[in-house]
Amino acid sequence: MTLDDLRVFVAVCRGGSLSAVARELGCTQSAVSQHVKRLERETGVALLERQPRGVVPTQAGRVLEAAAAEGIAGLDLAVRELRDLVDGRSGYVRVATGATTVRHFMSDAVVRFRRRYPHVNLEFRTVSSGRGSFDALADGTLDLAWITLGPSVRGIEQRAVVELPWVLAVRADDPLARRPRLDVGELRDVRLIRLPPNSASAAHLDAACAELGVRLAYEPSVADWDTALLLAELGVGRAVVPAVPGLPVPGEGELRLVPLPGLRPLPVGWAVRRWDALSPAARAFADTVVESRVRVN
Repeated sequence: MTLDDLRVFVAVCRGGSLSAVARELGCTQSAVSQHVKRLERETGVALLERQPRGVVPTQAGRVLEAAAAEGIAGLDLAVRELRDLVDGRSGYVRVATGATTVRHFMSDAVVRFRRRYPHVNLEFRTVSSGRGSFDALADGTLDLAWITLGPSVRGIEQRAVVELPWVLAVRADDPLARRPRLDVGELRDVRLIRLPPNSASAAHLDAACAELGVRLAYEPSVADWDTALLLAELGVGRAVVPAVPGLPVPGEGELRLVPLPGLRPLPVGWAVRRWDALSPAARAFADTVVESRVRVN
């Protein structure tokens, strides 16, 4: 038996007429009858009983009609949901983020994506390390991870979205706040607030300084970039941080950001298991974030 056989049979049971179903389907009454006969051969029982004004299902026919109608409804719903997934109109997107990622890199993109795809559920999960993000991508619990790009990782594809220049964050009344730019070598004797320990951004900064023959000295570390910026604004210390989007404009407020042009910029972007295996919704969100960053730059 085929799905078409079952669809035709349910239609006949509900319409009570082979000819009426034939007219609705645009086929002959004989073709409709063949669908029913095929089902009767497969089941070994009579499914329809002829009456003066049409047909009615037998007891066996009512059993098959109920089961077929329920199954067809479920299949039709599944097909509609699959089409929505293909079109990116439904489903979910699971994104690994750090504590500051959504605020600095995705806020505009989230708003735009929600307007375009109101029925797609965005799930943001904080992951404490790049290794944790890679593991979650590999086992399929996450679709996308926003990371500081680093060495290649087996089974993971990385794509740069933006390169962030480094700045020295200080309070407005700090003597260094008046400098238009600084050479990183001038920070040798300056104790700095350390970026999150064991983070890719801290490792990148150390490597960039080592390329210039500079080793920086640090005070106790913080958990994220925003905390380092807050402590600098409060005058508790100074911090070398990437110039993430949305930072205060230099010259306004209590915080000053002094460029460090000699340092190699920090590359950040997407990590996925396989780009060609992303769902349409996940790909659309990743592209929306990229579009937002291009618009800002």
